This record gives sequence, C-alpha cells and structure tokens, in this order.
Amino acid sequence: MNTNILYQKIYTAIQKDQLITSGDTIIIGLSGGPDSIFLLHVLASLQEELNLKLIAAHLDHGWRPDSGKDVQFCQEAASALGVEFIARKFSDLGLSLKFNGSLEELGRQARRHFFETVRQEYQAQAIALGHHLQDQQETFFIRLIRGTSLSGLVSMRPRHGAYIRPLLSICKDDMLAYLHEHKIPYLNDPTNDADTFLRNRIRQQVLPALKACDARFERSFTATMERLHALEQHLEVETAQLLARFALCKFDKKGLDLKQFLALPAIMQERLLVAWFCQEQVPFPVREQFLHEIMKFLQSPRGGIHAVHHAWSIGKRQQIIWIEKSLINNPQ
Repeated sequence: MNTNILYQKIYTAIQKDQLITSGDTIIIGLSGGPDSIFLLHVLASLQEELNLKLIAAHLDHGWRPDSGKDVQFCQEAASALGVEFIARKFSDLGLSLKFNGSLEELGRQARRHFFETVRQEYQAQAIALGHHLQDQQETFFIRLIRGTSLSGLVSMRPRHGAYIRPLLSICKDDMLAYLHEHKIPYLNDPTNDADTFLRNRIRQQVLPALKACDARFERSFTATMERLHALEQHLEVETAQLLARFALCKFDKKGLDLKQFLALPAIMQERLLVAWFCQEQVPFPVREQFLHEIMKFLQSPRGGIHAVHHAWSIGKRQQIIWIEKSLINNPQ
C-alpha cells in the first residue's frame, strides 16, 4: 500500500474514533516488534501536526537472559525519532500477580500495570497499542472457540478506557512492507511461531485457510466487525438507560426494581447484571454459570442474600434488589 494512503487510512481512523486530540500526551507501548515500531513511527509523524507529547514505554520482563538488548533497541528506536523513552523491569514493579499457568497472561497483566503507572506519572490522556487487523481476527476466533457473548465477539475496540488502538484497520503485511521499504529495523519474537499457543495456530492455519477460501475475507470481516461494534454500542446505551430507569430506593436500600428487571428478555437481564456489577465495581467472573446462579436467586419467590464475591453480596426484598459490601445479615 502506498505510504500516503496508509497514513491517511490511520489518520482517518484516529479522527473517526476520536482517539487523539491536539495537545494530548500519549504513552506508546513499545516492545520492539514490528507492530509497536510501526506505531511509533506513525505517531511520531503526527507529533508536530497534532502537538502531541509522546512517551515510549517498555517493560523488561527479564524472562530471557538477553532481554536487556531489547531495552537498548527500543531506547535507540525512540531516541532516533526524538521520543522520550522509559523502561522498567518486571522485578521492580513489586507486583504479586497470581500465575495461572500462562506466561502470556502474566505478562499482559504486568504490562497493563506498568502502562497505567506511567500514564499517571505523565498525566497522559491515552496509552497507544499496536494491535492491527490480524490481531483483531485472531482475538475474534479465540473467543469464538472458547465461547463468549456479543461483547466478547466485538473483540478489541479502537478505544477502551485509556487504551487506544489506531491500527485495527491496518493489515500486518502493509505494516511490514512499510518497515522494509524504509529500512526500519524491528525485533522478532520467537514465541510468535510456537504452535503451542492457540493464537499462533489460528494465525498459521485458520486465517490463511479462510483467505484461500474467499479473497473477500478480510474486507467482509472488517465490515462485519463494524456492524458488531455499532450493535454493541447501541446495546450499551440502552443498558445504561435501563439501569437509570430501574433505579429504586426502598427500605433504606439503593438498588433496582426487581419487577421491571424480570420483565426484560433474558439476554438483556444478563447485560444489565454485568453493567450493574461493573458500575458498582464488584469483582466477578463473567461466566454463564455465575450469571445463571444469580438469575435463579432473583427469580425465586423468597428474599435473602446471594454471595457474588467474598466481600460482596446481592440482596433481595420484595421488589428491590441491591448490592452491598460484606453483607452478612438477612434482610428483615
């Protein structure tokens, strides 16, 4: 793809999704791989036009003996573009993260903590990540295989909280072609070729097969994702309106009107529960069984208390349901 067309496509996406505003401070997650290096160059090219302050942030996990070379490479890449650089070691973060058998997930949690810390230090408006179209496709099929909701199928969004992804509409091949054409070096992660990871198997086997089946795959996939995003945004607005409409104060409790809640279709009841827990900042597992148990409790004729989390419960009395912290006594 022509460089001007490529840049224009990214700039249009930034404007359309309102990812960046003139004068913003942006943290760039810089691993040294082709995706983040390409993102670094794109945002550096927009730095003057949009009056941006850029900070490239790199977390050294220390899982390889030569990981220090990655730090040096990223520092040199940022310095060559006049971008401020900050790096930290995983061991210096002081995190007590629970290892669930997945180094990938452990690394993701550590990076998010690191990026958020840097964002707060610099009072940055956003954290930019280099996820692209193929990443979006891989995430879609991973969630499809494991089972998910509409919200899950929407996969990665251009903006989610402080995180922005300006490259979601860009093909990996176009990014690589740009880097090779301009002789821009990048690092290769050997784990990207290991077929022990589901994501890699989808990248190496599923996506090529779909493209071979029909050359329209990528264009059709992008159009479908745009429709899913639009539907999800509509449902998010509707869910927020229902939460406000069902708000109820009774028996000195602030909660929701149970009668109106139970009159909703089952799919909207689930969405409302998830949105309500998120609004109240209640930790919970987004699993079908978890939501099913709560629905059984809410549909039963008896009042009482149902544990949602070790420190949170949902209470029910007559036509009101509410959430309380450390709720241990049954309602009168």
